[in-house]
Amino acid sequence: MPLKAILLDFNGVILDDEAIHAALVEEILLQENVRPQRGEYDLFCLGRSDRACLDNLLSRRGRAVTPAYLDKLVAQKAAAYRARLASMEPFPFFAGAIALLKKLRAAQLKIAIVTGALRSDVELALERGNLTVDCIISAESVERGKPYPDPYLRAVETLQALGGDLTAADCLAIEDTLVGIQSAREAGVKVLGVAHTYPLHMLQRRCHWVLDRLDQFDLEEIAPVFERSTAATPSMSS
Repeated sequence: MPLKAILLDFNGVILDDEAIHAALVEEILLQENVRPQRGEYDLFCLGRSDRACLDNLLSRRGRAVTPAYLDKLVAQKAAAYRARLASMEPFPFFAGAIALLKKLRAAQLKIAIVTGALRSDVELALERGNLTVDCIISAESVERGKPYPDPYLRAVETLQALGGDLTAADCLAIEDTLVGIQSAREAGVKVLGVAHTYPLHMLQRRCHWVLDRLDQFDLEEIAPVFERSTAATPSMSS
């Protein structure tokens, strides 16, 4: 089957901003009189929405928080995130991210962002990079985020509704986290893992293709391999 759409994660794939998110989550925990613990952000937050992240971390301490209170914390973090990015120059795009999105557009492939981030965060980055995509599946788009398949299923449905003659088998996800990879694979989407967040060897066992960095992505190389749909898992890493 030909490759018809690329479904990209956002934080950790397009934007190099996980350290910002981790710092802001830690600030909220301290504000809530909760001591941050080493490694828990990676375990309970990477690839997940802010809502799931904060709910996970607070509930582990026996803190029962209402949906309204979680809304308040998520909004507080979102405002702090936008303020932090407003002062950053250059904007923290990963090397190759802008060029890749423009190349995908020129190749007339469908492009979706599939993320646990807020839609406003994604729109801010796209505006700064002068980029366009066909759809954004964000934290607000689904009730169950990654690692559930719902975000990727919604992305495929949305592209189909926009007139895209495609199925999940025609799409390639680009992911950096284990929960994101699980989400895509359970939705029937092949996955290219990029080792921005986890070591390459951890991705090789879970992905159809792997890269050390996003700027190694070569559409002319991946498209023919994708079409052959081989059972092997070729590596594009260097």
